[in-house]
Amino acid sequence: MNRVETSVDGPHGGQPLEYAGAPLRVAEAAIVALHGRGSTAENVLRLADDVYRHGVALVAPQARRNRWYPRSFLAPTEANEPDLSSAIAAVDHAVDAVIDAGVPAERVVVLGFSQGGCLAAEYVARHPRRYGGLVVWSGGLVGSGDETSDHAGDLRKTPVFLGCSDVDPYVPIERVHESRAAFERLGGDVTERIYEGTAHTVTDDEVSFARDLLAGLVGDERDASETEERER
Repeated sequence: MNRVETSVDGPHGGQPLEYAGAPLRVAEAAIVALHGRGSTAENVLRLADDVYRHGVALVAPQARRNRWYPRSFLAPTEANEPDLSSAIAAVDHAVDAVIDAGVPAERVVVLGFSQGGCLAAEYVARHPRRYGGLVVWSGGLVGSGDETSDHAGDLRKTPVFLGCSDVDPYVPIERVHESRAAFERLGGDVTERIYEGTAHTVTDDEVSFARDLLAGLVGDERDASETEERER
């Protein structure tokens, strides 16, 4: 695992950007993984490793004080400033690092769990284009209910996955539905899955969906010999 320091403004400036998986210079695809409140970049990289496939780079920014913004994601966005804007910038820095290394946006999956899932959703909604995918585990768009419909742009059928428990103590099911509707308006290819009676956690089904998404990006025909050849 490698790390560099991020260069963004605000509370999350100077925090590390962690790397794992395939080196970016030879990666076929990449996951930008966002940790939840109270967690770390290293922890979310271990979680993302459950969906890892050969040829995929893993990149994870670290939040200051292990949280991206101080209040609930359901609060008006201004209540979470300046942390939220700085967090969005940190994600943008990570995505740009991947693209600058040669992995196109069409092969970049933005993935997050809990507060990291909310940040992943908000980042993609604010920066709409074709991505390899958006995977939101136990999260939804940030802000008041009215703010979830403020986004504009075209995701160009980016695969969007929203998975959550129907009794999640932190994420109301209504916000998941609102987020689904918002991403559909933005032109995403949205899959919403609600799991009955589960905890605030990542289910095997959610991991399986993300793994299949990555398989479609790197292709089963790509094997270790191809990457080794590129490294020579």
